[in-house]
Amino acid sequence: MTTDLIIDELKAQAKRLRQAIETRGTAISHSAALELVARQLGVRDWNTLSALATKPNADRVSALCVGSQVRGRYLNQPFVGKVLALAETGGGFHKITIHFNEPVDVVTFESFSAFRQRINAQIDTNGISPRKTSNGQPHLILDIYPRQKS
Repeated sequence: MTTDLIIDELKAQAKRLRQAIETRGTAISHSAALELVARQLGVRDWNTLSALATKPNADRVSALCVGSQVRGRYLNQPFVGKVLALAETGGGFHKITIHFNEPVDVVTFESFSAFRQRINAQIDTNGISPRKTSNGQPHLILDIYPRQKS
């Protein structure tokens, strides 16, 4: 997939969003729709999203900021949440605090539950935790757009 196709699809998504909002009686500009698409994908603004789309190997964590909406898997459980804190710790790692929209049950045992709604974790530049569970899966995997196959 080429970079032009990715940007064209993002622009088309913004156009569809703009049309959907206008059918409900609210007019917005195309640039406002582009900004909304970027925020929906957890990126701070359209300029950042388009820059990431043109540099697929760029540091994906740089697309995040405090307040970004993120999704992914925590202890193999899907989540949607908000970034409350993000700091570079050196060595290509970042410390992140995420507040989940809904608490996540982190226990797989049927007769016991342990819910988490706010977590602190360490992630690499791709949004993946270096710490792993006993089955080898990363504790935290963020879906940071755009994630392309090399």
